[in-house]
Amino acid sequence: MLLKGKNAIVTGSNQGLGKAIAEEFIKEGANVIICARDYKLLYKTYLELSKNLVEGQEIYPISVDISNQFYVDTFFEQVTTYFNKIDILVNNAGIYGVKGLIDIEDYKEWVETININLLGTVYMCMKFLPMFKSQRYGKIINISGGGASNPRPYFSAYSTSKAAVVRFTETLAEELKEYNIDCNCIAPGALNTRLLEEILVSGAESVGEEYYKKASKQKKDGGDSLRNAAELCTYLASNNSDGLTGKLISAKWDKWRYDIPNHIEEIKNSDIYTLRRILPKDRNKKWGDVE
Repeated sequence: MLLKGKNAIVTGSNQGLGKAIAEEFIKEGANVIICARDYKLLYKTYLELSKNLVEGQEIYPISVDISNQFYVDTFFEQVTTYFNKIDILVNNAGIYGVKGLIDIEDYKEWVETININLLGTVYMCMKFLPMFKSQRYGKIINISGGGASNPRPYFSAYSTSKAAVVRFTETLAEELKEYNIDCNCIAPGALNTRLLEEILVSGAESVGEEYYKKASKQKKDGGDSLRNAAELCTYLASNNSDGLTGKLISAKWDKWRYDIPNHIEEIKNSDIYTLRRILPKDRNKKWGDVE
């Protein structure tokens, strides 16, 4: 078991990817705190996942709104009554939020999207970092998504927040290297979750004709694997990935099962799997001079 005896938190884990990550962590031996805003659905998930526990293994459901500092502070106090240490923090909770052209979007909804997707992730990290630092060990996994590395029209708040999460992850990773704390991001792929259903309900007028057609096709075809993304999180949460930090890894496109584990030393000293500009080797050349 890759995570035997580890204590993990997975936010937004009452359904979808978060639930799949929690399930995979439990399978690999971790004790897990699942959390989300909707406690009724969270408790249902708790009962379901509890059936997979082995003797001595624990799971706890705690309701929390990560965009509210008071609730996160309270959540932290609750967590520390169950576990005296946390080894793994997965910041999965997120929303698409407001959709549409930027000039007609509701500003308050735009800000709410940033509060949940970006600031909620930031504050969760801030709350648990003192514990990780005192342990001189920890694994932080943040969830990126469509729009982090490519433009995402009609989803300006979502794509902005996800791009910011990646750069936050890269920056945090640099700050935490001396503490043996790894901080990475994953791009889980195009998943058939409640977010996809939200797109289909919103319609082409809100999300754009091109993306609506793409979402409809994804719904029909089945989308990418939740399990694959959850297994990538398990790898990044395990000791097998020690030293790999500050990276954005795609569950679908990157060869994380084989190539990455065999080349961690090379990868961690390179700019591969990061947000970056692509520049000519000679930066003094003008664009027209580049061969």
